[in-house]
Amino acid sequence: MSPENIPQQIVETKQRFRKQADLQAAFASLTEALREEVAEVRRLQDSGTSPVPILEYGDLQQERISPEQCDLVRRRGCVVVRNVFAREQANAWNELLVDYIERNGYYEQEKQKRGLDQYFSQLKSDRPQIFGLYWSQSQMQARQSEELARTRRWLNRLWDFQAEGTEQVFDPDRECTYADRVRRRQPGDSTLGLSPHMDAGSVERWLDSGYQQVYASVLAGQWEDYAPFRAAHRTEVEEIPSPAVCHMFRTYQGWTALTTQGPGDGTLQLVPISLSMPWMLLRALQDDIPEDELCGAQPGRALSANETYHSLLLEALTPIPRVEPGDTVWWHPDIVHAVEDQHSGAGYSNVMYIGAAPHCEKNVAFQQLQKEAFLAGKSSPDFAPEDYEVNFEGRATVSDLSPLGRKQMGFDSW
Repeated sequence: MSPENIPQQIVETKQRFRKQADLQAAFASLTEALREEVAEVRRLQDSGTSPVPILEYGDLQQERISPEQCDLVRRRGCVVVRNVFAREQANAWNELLVDYIERNGYYEQEKQKRGLDQYFSQLKSDRPQIFGLYWSQSQMQARQSEELARTRRWLNRLWDFQAEGTEQVFDPDRECTYADRVRRRQPGDSTLGLSPHMDAGSVERWLDSGYQQVYASVLAGQWEDYAPFRAAHRTEVEEIPSPAVCHMFRTYQGWTALTTQGPGDGTLQLVPISLSMPWMLLRALQDDIPEDELCGAQPGRALSANETYHSLLLEALTPIPRVEPGDTVWWHPDIVHAVEDQHSGAGYSNVMYIGAAPHCEKNVAFQQLQKEAFLAGKSSPDFAPEDYEVNFEGRATVSDLSPLGRKQMGFDSW
């Protein structure tokens, strides 16, 4: 896949896929399966039950999670893990982060650098209240904590991480730090949401040879054979370079709550259906879509799920359940997610974005670029070069890394 002449590549790729399979029949049968999933999500919502599975960190720690619970997480593609951190710890990190922001004059600098990050420019709501900070003490302490390490090991093992035979796609028990940002959303805000979307590539999901292997069964019309948690070929994907397009392989996107938040608080919404991506893939290959388009997908941008083409899927868009400081939320990279446009709650809605990026060749390669940014206090290389923290007082340095943190950041070998 080349970043040049994307429309022509779309035309040629669609023609090739259509020669391989009856994609109209496959889409029709998948749509019926999706309708059942959407109906189940709506039924749970109406009954007051969260469609997003909820687990307790203590049960995970004591290995009390049942196979049925594991299967439900795979089916929904997302999970809330409660009480990963004590409320007191999360509150302390929140206070430390607020002090870091205010003491270093972040707001004044942000006004001068607006416009550098264009990743969400195609979405309905343009700029969430997300801070371009990567190296605060709060973030680094949480990333290198044993609590998150244990949680991510468990989550990684929900994947089939063997490629063929005994070859591992990734090591589920070793983690590479992926430096992401923080959200601090003030009550009353009504302009800073995010429309439904997926990260980890847009047009790449159809055009890239790695993704074509990941979704081979779907593109061959055999969507029933597709396994969302099969890792084979996931690390072979190549993304179109663009700020905020993740160049690591993440088994999950995720965040850690620093404040109480839930429905109506300007926070996360999910479509908790693992069949979402196969359905979106086949939707773009139907005859009513212009030959050189993929339901509005744009290179170098988030992949939008929109009412024009994906209204059935969006019927299942649901807010996460109420979470408390120290709870964590995780979702598969192929899960549609959004942020509520309106924050009608009474308090700040604050999170640290910390996902799961297991040890593999792809992630180790990116780790070296990220390590250089960390040493210089610059923005993570996956994001716009805003570089707020170069001269920030209190920024985390190598001396703040624990033995585990040094391994996760690539300073020491495992």
